[in-house]
Amino acid sequence: MPDFEQVAKTAERLDILYQDEYIIAINKPSGLLVHRSPIDRHETRFAIQILRDQIGQYVYPAHRLDKPTSGVLLFGLSGAVASELGHIFSGQQIKKSYLAVVRGHCAEAGHIDHALTEITDQRIAKSKVAAKQSAVTDFRLLGQYQLDVEIESYPQSRYSLLELQPQTGRRHQLRRHLKHISHPIIGDAKYGRGRHNRYFAEHLQCPRLLLHAAQQTFQHPVSGLEICINAPIDVHFSKLLRRFAWIDLLPPEWQ
Repeated sequence: MPDFEQVAKTAERLDILYQDEYIIAINKPSGLLVHRSPIDRHETRFAIQILRDQIGQYVYPAHRLDKPTSGVLLFGLSGAVASELGHIFSGQQIKKSYLAVVRGHCAEAGHIDHALTEITDQRIAKSKVAAKQSAVTDFRLLGQYQLDVEIESYPQSRYSLLELQPQTGRRHQLRRHLKHISHPIIGDAKYGRGRHNRYFAEHLQCPRLLLHAAQQTFQHPVSGLEICINAPIDVHFSKLLRRFAWIDLLPPEWQ
């Protein structure tokens, strides 16, 4: 058993957005893994461990966020509650809103219904046939911006700020769906465009994936009350939105 009291005195601390006797939610920073993963064997920092040491009790993740994605991350304070929360997520009984900055000027709104091939663990990928799963994402346009900079083959470079609402929860769904409609998310090293990513990192001081889990709304698994959890954006995201005159397009609780 870890000495929670001793560890908490010097340990890194996470921003707690909501806590009661059953569940806890944090604002996960970009670049932090939820838990150990064979994909990042060298990592030593994990949200589950930091939060456990911070509050002095074990926590159980109810869902996942990709390492480069920031925002609302929900845990149960017991395995049973985490399992109930997992059913809420898998049963699509939760409303999720994400913010994303993408390449190009998008339509006012859109509905992406595009099945995705399951991403399997590389250790078993060769022995398992990849299956396609239904995947649906809705989006609405919040803002547009144009830089008078030639990054690829055009004299100007266009960008959009979107609110994304995934109706399903496939791995990398939002990142893959935005690539599918030719509006990849800025900062996405796997599905995005390298030149735009480097420009944002080097010239706009924004060296991260511009995808943020801003809000979760769901029915509490014990009390039955509706819970709405909001996560404000970090300093890099905020500075960029201010530079593009987008910050006032967000609700105050996301700023």
